[in-house]
Amino acid sequence: MRAWSVVRPEPVEKGGLRLVEKPVPVPADDELLVHVRACGVCRTDLHVAEGDLPVHRAGVTPGHEVVGVVAGLGARAEGFAVGDRVGVAWLRHTDGTCGYCSRGAENLCPASRYTGWDADGGYAQYTTVPADFAHRLPPSLDDVALAPLLCAGIIGYRALRRAALPPGGRLGLYGFGGSAHLCAQLALAEGATVHVLTRGAAARRLALALGAASAQDAYAMPPEPLDSAILFAPAGDLVPVALRALDRGGTLSIAGIHLSDTPPLHYESELFYEKQVRSVTSNTRADAREFLALAARHEVRATTHTYPLSRADAALRDLKAGRFDGAAVLVNDLS
Repeated sequence: MRAWSVVRPEPVEKGGLRLVEKPVPVPADDELLVHVRACGVCRTDLHVAEGDLPVHRAGVTPGHEVVGVVAGLGARAEGFAVGDRVGVAWLRHTDGTCGYCSRGAENLCPASRYTGWDADGGYAQYTTVPADFAHRLPPSLDDVALAPLLCAGIIGYRALRRAALPPGGRLGLYGFGGSAHLCAQLALAEGATVHVLTRGAAARRLALALGAASAQDAYAMPPEPLDSAILFAPAGDLVPVALRALDRGGTLSIAGIHLSDTPPLHYESELFYEKQVRSVTSNTRADAREFLALAARHEVRATTHTYPLSRADAALRDLKAGRFDGAAVLVNDLS
């Protein structure tokens, strides 16, 4: 099969991500073989390709927002049949026995492994997934619409819950890409007032079209104090900016897997009055199930821009440059 491979982690403009020939993967006993139909383009893929995240698998195939069809099953794989449509997300393995897993925090499992980082992902004709970590998908949405929900949507959902937004609260979103524009729709459906702070003019227009109360530059102050804020942009210098925008007792949730260094914080203006900072680490399978159900109920829809799978490198370059709003989705043209 043909698949994209991070042959050398480096800036995507230099060509370290290449389209190569790889064997069609053989599913392990507990795995599904999935024929990829569509795969969302996540900023984490960019971090893997450029080496912002340490190499876990040499020559890895990125991609962890996969919509596909079961093409084969391992001997012990249960719950699915050949021909079923399934979703493959970021989290692909936990040990199920550690203290974190036992208390429902499998996202913190020290033995966790991830699609497109520890194992080859969806920038390919085929991928595999343990059956216990495959997701059933709402029938009402097509492949392209579903793909961004499988990471951008799920992580945005977990970040929203970590932000401890009170009912009817005021939420600030810093950065407005694939994850934030899905999170905003859910927050609005649940009664929040949403203020968007982001650098891109197209992203600000999308925010207003989706119902945000305001949309302005990332370093501006929102028009009112915020009960909660979520930092989606991987820019550590926005941490004190967002903290200054919080009302007393407010919470800042940091959604990214990678963040540039944060500057020193000024205690009185940025942390005093019981403000909180919370990070977000991956997600649980329960998060995924809850979000997919809420997305179907509230008709959360991704704004998508499609690229053929054969041009995944161009999609990552455009993501890095901020050339599109919403989310990019690769459609399999490699058959």
